[in-house]
Amino acid sequence: MPSSKSDEQHLIVEFKTSTRNRDRVNTLLQEFVGPAREEEGCLYYNLYQRSDEPNTFFILDGWANEEATARHGESANVKRVLEPLLPLLVSPPSIIVSSRISD
Repeated sequence: MPSSKSDEQHLIVEFKTSTRNRDRVNTLLQEFVGPAREEEGCLYYNLYQRSDEPNTFFILDGWANEEATARHGESANVKRVLEPLLPLLVSPPSIIVSSRISD
């Protein structure tokens, strides 16, 4: 049975780094995108850089349901990218999980 809109999970994941590490963080974050878009249940997956704070990046991603979100978080690619990425951040990633309430 297909998931309904109310089952969807939408995430905003923010990554903050230093100017010195910005290019490397950008490169690593790009490595999330392609594989995530191929995962079952991925609705969209996009990487952004703040115009007013270029050391801040965020990913907006949507998943069909909580199970798809959890599978993504446990994927080998996420674990592979996080290992070199986390030491380059000035704080742990911030994750906001929300549910879709509009059409």
